[in-house]
Amino acid sequence: MAHLDNLIDSVQDPDLRNALQNEVRKVLSNRQFGLVFNPHKPESILLPGFKVRRGDKVRVLSEGSSDRSETDDSGVWIVLNIKDGAATLRSKTDVEITRDVPHDRLVVVREFGDPIFPGLKSTDRIERASDKPWHALINGENFHALQALLYPYEGKVDAIYIDPPYNTRDKDWKYNNDYVDTTDPYKHSKWLSMMERRLRLAKRLLDPTRSALVITIDEKEIHRLALLTGQIFGDSEIQMVTSVINPMGSRRGAQFSRVEEYLLVIFIGDQSASDTTIDMLGRERRANSSEGTAVRWTPLNRDGNGWQRAARPNMFYPLFVDPDTKIVREVGESIPLNVDRSTIQPPEGTIAVWPFKGDEEARWQVGRDTCIDLLARGLITVGRVQPERNSATVKYLTSGAQERITNGQYRVDGKRPDGSLIVVTSSEIAMRPASVWNLSSHSARDHGSALLSKLLPGRDFPFPKSLYAVEDTLRFFVGDNPNALVLDFFAGSGTTAHAVARLNRQDAGRRRCILVTNNEVSPDESKQLRSDGHYPGDPSWEALGICEYITKPRVRAAFTGETPDGKPIEGEYKFVDEFPMSEG
Repeated sequence: MAHLDNLIDSVQDPDLRNALQNEVRKVLSNRQFGLVFNPHKPESILLPGFKVRRGDKVRVLSEGSSDRSETDDSGVWIVLNIKDGAATLRSKTDVEITRDVPHDRLVVVREFGDPIFPGLKSTDRIERASDKPWHALINGENFHALQALLYPYEGKVDAIYIDPPYNTRDKDWKYNNDYVDTTDPYKHSKWLSMMERRLRLAKRLLDPTRSALVITIDEKEIHRLALLTGQIFGDSEIQMVTSVINPMGSRRGAQFSRVEEYLLVIFIGDQSASDTTIDMLGRERRANSSEGTAVRWTPLNRDGNGWQRAARPNMFYPLFVDPDTKIVREVGESIPLNVDRSTIQPPEGTIAVWPFKGDEEARWQVGRDTCIDLLARGLITVGRVQPERNSATVKYLTSGAQERITNGQYRVDGKRPDGSLIVVTSSEIAMRPASVWNLSSHSARDHGSALLSKLLPGRDFPFPKSLYAVEDTLRFFVGDNPNALVLDFFAGSGTTAHAVARLNRQDAGRRRCILVTNNEVSPDESKQLRSDGHYPGDPSWEALGICEYITKPRVRAAFTGETPDGKPIEGEYKFVDEFPMSEG
């Protein structure tokens, strides 16, 4: 060791000397038991939009290339001087090597450990109601985003749900700007290095008194990940859950067909998984299980025979609704057939909601007096409001449902902020959730890919999660916390924010979700864009990145109920909370 110390002391470059000393210390202190892997060279990030300055670390563009994400293999250089359009560079690894390079052939690079001061700039917003909680979508490298989030949210996050790259396929993920393929002998240690840095930041963000971290993964990395999380979260309980997400099975050559993935759950502090009325094993459902026969509210609009206004003029009257709170403030008088509805002036702060079928005037299911009685008893609720059409989705509990409340088949569990009752089937028995999940609602094909195609017609994203699988998972940890803060820093198609929004709708919660994703373009699109002369930073390139092309428009579609083309989303949500997707 003394000889090695002398050799290191002889290194002239102080930065290199310190770096060597630090690496030697790491080797000497490296663990001999548990999970042992090569801590790969620090990840780096190219910053093609940064101005090159003296003292910066840079890479040099490949010969003949205009693509500022494509650099040669000469490594990292330090800018010593810039003059007359040329920069004098010194090799980061050998202080004796210098070169002169045209200034415009350089790209600034930052390695992990280098100071980066990320600033967030608002690029868009969706505001559905002024009193609703704000969610956030951050377009950026997730390590640096996590560092930035430490300032306002260290120790304040209630749940983290992430779906990192599974390290299963070629071009599944990048390390230092290069795809890691299945033949790379260091693919596992590179993946572990990438995950370790982010999980250590995630630990600092989580509330140490009560929070949860959920990581989805498949069999290729589950065992290494379990060892890694055990080392990072050694004082926490860790459990693996098996979830069937592809009942049809995915063939693996001569191996068994794969139908499942895994959730690694880290319980921080006194966090626990809440009881559920759903049998997660998917056994024959009880007559009144929440998955099969959740209490449904019936549309107040007449839809069958005799739906026209003229059929029952006394059932054509306005509901004066506060568009912000969705509270029915008053039930107006019925108006004769010869009276134009536009002549009726609503009270201040409300709009007049009338029954429609399409664009035609319809009628309500009940008369005015009955409607007033239902409203007083909390048996009417308002969903999506469309002020420009004087229309809203209004639902009520039928006489049959009311009778079930009376005879005990249904149970009232409280009231929503709009005054409507929370009604559940009283025979539901809460149970501790099993560690194996086998629910049709968790099918990634039916409720991940197919659902995403309704939100974003014509746009593809590989392997999106089932919305209901993420919703069920989060409910175990934040279902009893209506003000929870949820984070997903491998946001992908934005399913986590969508699931949080559904939880809020079910109990009028004010949970917030922070999504983090980069704007990486898929390999095939990248190849096509380059052949057309477009490179990272160009508007046409950035428009096809995952954040701009998938995540942001998916969140917008989920929240507004409209596709990117402005059309109402077709279909209804299923299972726990059923309502038209077009309601947002």
